[in-house]
Amino acid sequence: MELDLKGKRALVTGSASGIGLATAACFLREGAEVIINGLTTAEVDEAIARLAPIGRVSGLAADLGKADGADALLAFVNGAGPVDVLVNNVGIFSVKPFAQVTDDEWLHYFNINVLSAVRMARVILPKMLARGKGAVVNLASEAGVKPLPQMVHYSVTKTAMIGLTRGLAELTKGTEVTVNSILPGPTWTEGVQAYFDGLAQEQSQPVEHIIDGYFQKDEPTSLIQRFVKPDEVARMIAFVASSPASNGAAYRFEGGIIRSIL
Repeated sequence: MELDLKGKRALVTGSASGIGLATAACFLREGAEVIINGLTTAEVDEAIARLAPIGRVSGLAADLGKADGADALLAFVNGAGPVDVLVNNVGIFSVKPFAQVTDDEWLHYFNINVLSAVRMARVILPKMLARGKGAVVNLASEAGVKPLPQMVHYSVTKTAMIGLTRGLAELTKGTEVTVNSILPGPTWTEGVQAYFDGLAQEQSQPVEHIIDGYFQKDEPTSLIQRFVKPDEVARMIAFVASSPASNGAAYRFEGGIIRSIL
């Protein structure tokens, strides 16, 4: 499918690995210029080296969970011209009992999973509105609709992202600017793989057995009964970013985990 992304500039946060890296690659293949972001210079440089053969890519290491990190990335981006597509992808997760999550940890999750998107959109969205066109895609999660008891802290931040998306979309009325969210289900990223490899080691069982047990016990309503692939999410992000008639929507992309017709 030919998407209308050729010649556009896209900023993808948290894009040195996982869904973000796959999204950057997808946008490059569609002819867009891409700016990536990661926590360390080493991982950003490594990602650029992997992506450079596909298209025009640059990047900056910055912690978007902190205001000065967000400011540094925005200065880097704005120095090169307008952003046509903003993908707020950066995020963290952990499995931890609710009663053990401290106030500081809650604030840390909100800073990275929610306020990073606020910081980017607060500067970039008004410029899109002034030009009358642009696209923002926020990465939420099926956990934002179906909160996970072992990840209440993470789930709440993703619910907030869905609300943020609709609120920002309301600001775009009468323009060609769109703001949508994507709700992936469990996705096989490097972070998820590390988590399951750790469980397999702890339990002295093959990782394949741990994964099968996860879908049977924790995600029994999944219709695909497997992890979503980062490339699959990336293609959905690119499609939504290039769809001018879609605005204010939350796109479920979770393999049928949420048992609802809407």
